[in-house]
Amino acid sequence: LFLQNCADEGIGLYGQRLQELRLPWDAVHAYAGERLPALDLHDAIIVGGTPISANEADRHDFLAAEGSYLKEALDIGKPVLGICFGAQLLARLLGGGVRKNPVAEIGTYPVRLTAAGRCDPIFQGFPKAFPAFQWHNDTFDIPPWGLQLAASRSCPNQGFRMGSAVGLQFHLEVTAPEALRWASAYPDELRAAGM
Repeated sequence: LFLQNCADEGIGLYGQRLQELRLPWDAVHAYAGERLPALDLHDAIIVGGTPISANEADRHDFLAAEGSYLKEALDIGKPVLGICFGAQLLARLLGGGVRKNPVAEIGTYPVRLTAAGRCDPIFQGFPKAFPAFQWHNDTFDIPPWGLQLAASRSCPNQGFRMGSAVGLQFHLEVTAPEALRWASAYPDELRAAGM
């Protein structure tokens, strides 16, 4: 199940990979008020991004409902992958904080795997360091008892695992056309970052 949290940020390359593996998937446009399905209908959940801060999730009805849904999913051990905002929301649900990153990261930045990340199955076949697309102002703290999976110089927490939850601050799913669409959709963020 892909939970899409804004019109401009889709599943991208993750969807292509699921098709290659012949794994069917569904999308719910949560931001548009689509209903969240029963948890037993899907084996795993991917939580997409949005420009909304995870610290303001409770101010948006669809995100408050999504938070409760994800908490229930995590309580039963369902695998959940959070991307950017999705990672921040998972971190909050699991007891971590979300705060402004020292710098806005927009563009491609090097990310390195920690020792835990190099051993984690989600990064099987990855090099120790790789370029990753970023577009965020906030970052998460690793939840208590969570494992830091990835880091970068300008954003120390780039990935975590805690139980069945994995959060990634960066966007492995973004293609060049999607990056261009984001640049058109979020010009104020580019200007604010001096780009």
